[in-house]
Amino acid sequence: MIISEQDIVNAICIDQARKKYAQPEDVEVELMYDEDSGFSAEAYINGLRQGLQEMDIIGALRLWLGEFLNEDPYAGIQLVLDDTEGITAVINGS
Repeated sequence: MIISEQDIVNAICIDQARKKYAQPEDVEVELMYDEDSGFSAEAYINGLRQGLQEMDIIGALRLWLGEFLNEDPYAGIQLVLDDTEGITAVINGS
């Protein structure tokens, strides 16, 4: 299964909103990739910046998988940079 960049953003919005007692629509997310540091994201909630590392993104995806897709949240998750699709997540088996 492949999770789109937009769904990764949605997962982070929900995860960060729960952690910061906000609404998912109040969260803005920017996904990033750097050859040296790998995948990361920045979440902005009411103007405050929260830096997220790859493990934070995967944690948000585990929440998304379990609650919204009814899939195994402990399945293997690998973030991938694709030239046309942007940043996606590959879910390996359930």
